[in-house]
Amino acid sequence: MNHDLSDPHLVDDQRDVLAFLADPATHGGVEPRFITTHAAVVVLAGATALKLKRGVRYPFLDYTTPALRRAACYRELAINHPAAPMIYRDVVAITRAADGRLSIAGDGQPVDWLLRMHRFPDGATLDVWLAANPTPFDLAARLGEAIAEAHLAAPERDADLWLRDVDRYLDQNLQAFREWPEVFPAHAVNELDRAAREWLARMTPLLLERGRLGLCRLLHGDLHARNIAMIDATPVLFDAIEFDDSIATGDVLYDLAFLVMDLHVRGHRLLASRVLNLYLGAFGRRQRASLERTTVVPFTGQIIGGLAAMPLFLMLRAAIRAKVAAARLALAAPAERALIETEAQTYFERAQTYLDPVQPGFVAIGGLSGTGKTRIAIELGRYLLPCPGAVLMRTDAHRKIDAGVAMTDRLPASAYTPESTARIYRMIEASCRTAAAAGRAVIADAVFARAGERAGIEAVAREVEAPFVGIWLTAPLETRLARIDSRRGDASDATADVARAQEAYDLGPIDWVRIDASGTPEHTMAQVLAALTAAGIALDLSA
Repeated sequence: MNHDLSDPHLVDDQRDVLAFLADPATHGGVEPRFITTHAAVVVLAGATALKLKRGVRYPFLDYTTPALRRAACYRELAINHPAAPMIYRDVVAITRAADGRLSIAGDGQPVDWLLRMHRFPDGATLDVWLAANPTPFDLAARLGEAIAEAHLAAPERDADLWLRDVDRYLDQNLQAFREWPEVFPAHAVNELDRAAREWLARMTPLLLERGRLGLCRLLHGDLHARNIAMIDATPVLFDAIEFDDSIATGDVLYDLAFLVMDLHVRGHRLLASRVLNLYLGAFGRRQRASLERTTVVPFTGQIIGGLAAMPLFLMLRAAIRAKVAAARLALAAPAERALIETEAQTYFERAQTYLDPVQPGFVAIGGLSGTGKTRIAIELGRYLLPCPGAVLMRTDAHRKIDAGVAMTDRLPASAYTPESTARIYRMIEASCRTAAAAGRAVIADAVFARAGERAGIEAVAREVEAPFVGIWLTAPLETRLARIDSRRGDASDATADVARAQEAYDLGPIDWVRIDASGTPEHTMAQVLAALTAAGIALDLSA
């Protein structure tokens, strides 16, 4: 086990404890495996995982005495056990007997402390799991639901205090990046610092207002892909920040941004885009169900408006990953350094790009039921800039949020009166207006069968001065019927009878880009991307 005393952050010498934990005899003859981070060592042996806090001091944590490490272990257990009882067990002491021998939970004097956990299977953390498995279509929904549930249950905190901490984080980032000039070029560090401070100053009034609305909370704080485990096909959030409540405090979208950023950097662009969108829907629906409807701040104003700060949040999260990776260089073996440097540089460079100015596009996708609007809208979202893609506004989803029911619950025909439909289209327009005004690309997904509905969404795009493209998908009735029949677990309530009735609609003149969607989704997507490229919509087609 590497215990590099040249590490400037290492204060307390734990070599005897690490040697004890490295001995197979400590674990009943099982050869242990070590995972070392900047702040902890996790020892994997059989069905057990033991987490030892390293005797280090950073600007953001202090584990330099056994008492501090003991407190951190108990704090981590208390924070994480409610969300992950299948992982977290208890805290045990490493004790020293009178003869000097160490043991776990022995009768001697405690010399250090361990957080004892049930070991989940190797490869179960989301970053590794995604690299080895096809991504289930419903994974984004499960992630969005789990995170929204955790956020709505979290205690509220003072946004003013949090924003002071964010200013301090920028100071810490600058210091950390300057410690590694061979990894982070000085001119790039200075430019990122300047841009970040400008963004923070511009977003502060919005974030203070969101704090007054209850959207600054004590959250996970470290919600990247390595801190989510796939256990029995269910995402489980674990390893939340325990050493400093201020670091775990923030706007709910700041917490979400860590996972969205990490997925995006790792190349899971569709999943990143969908997690963002499905979280927004889950948050709005759960919030709506938990409070009296007359007391709820409108969904569009409360959660979507915060997307204006998403570039800042993504940048801050990428900067954290960059400096944490750089901190690992002090522990790295020579053969590991190049890989770690590349990781640090990748996150740093992405932090820079998140603050790049972009003119977001505004896309409406219409067509009769079964033309494939939603599938195209979902797939298209990842390509629109800024990262991690477009905000998807769908009438079917808004109708379920408004009714306070699950996305797959079927509403009765009485929910589809002309008056209720007009109200849902007004909701879509309001949501699109808020998202576009927040600087996000928008995709509006609806039938848009009436000329007034199409004119309404175009008027919103003009109001927010966003470049607009309307896409009208077409497909023969038999194709539409087959697609409707194959739907499973979807928010749409359209039936075969609805599709047949739509054949008689008087659609009026349609001046949107008409695309034959009767072929494969890939062929339809290629036509849509070509239309958006021709219209000058900001896209990232690199992957």
